[in-house]
Amino acid sequence: MRPITLIKSASAALATAVVGGLASRPAQSPWYAELRKPSFQPPRQAFPVVWPLLYTDIAAVSATTLDTLRAENRDDQARAFSAALAANLVMNAGWSWIFFSQKRLGTAAVVAAALTASSADLTRRAVAAQGPRGAVLAPYPLWCAFATALSTRIWMLNR
Repeated sequence: MRPITLIKSASAALATAVVGGLASRPAQSPWYAELRKPSFQPPRQAFPVVWPLLYTDIAAVSATTLDTLRAENRDDQARAFSAALAANLVMNAGWSWIFFSQKRLGTAAVVAAALTASSADLTRRAVAAQGPRGAVLAPYPLWCAFATALSTRIWMLNR
């Protein structure tokens, strides 16, 4: 893996984490505490463990995918992967703003579903580019699918 590619993908993932983290500060608010939550809501301590692992995974797999595509002169696919990654990371950070800052639970559930589809697409692209090594990204869409179920249930419980 080329260091510059890793630096770029890690910087993008870090920026997403920072923006999403800033938007998530209302998770400590009375509004969030008063929301009804489903029984499968993970403890608050799970999120600061899971997300950094996922962002690290996104950065590493994205860097190796881009390097593989470029090394094989598949520049169109590399550009498409980069665009898909950028859209995915915008949705990722955007969910936090929509849910916590805007308090739009239904919209957040829809964005979570779109993020799940986008994450699955990134994983598909990574596997197509580099085979089983790309499948290391699979926990990301799985977590996003769980987050979609969680967001949807919170919305339903609080309508």
